[in-house]
Amino acid sequence: MKVASSLKTLKNRDKNCRIIRRRGRLYVINKKNPRFKARQG
Repeated sequence: MKVASSLKTLKNRDKNCRIIRRRGRLYVINKKNPRFKARQG
C-alpha cells in the first residue's frame, strides 16, 4: 500500500479505483486489481 499526499492522481490509475473514508483516513481501493491500494493521512 502506498501512502500518498494526493489521492486524486492515484485514483486515475485504474477505472475501478474508489476513494473511501475509513476512521478519518482516505483510502483508494480496487476490488478488481488489489495492487492499486493507497492511503492518505
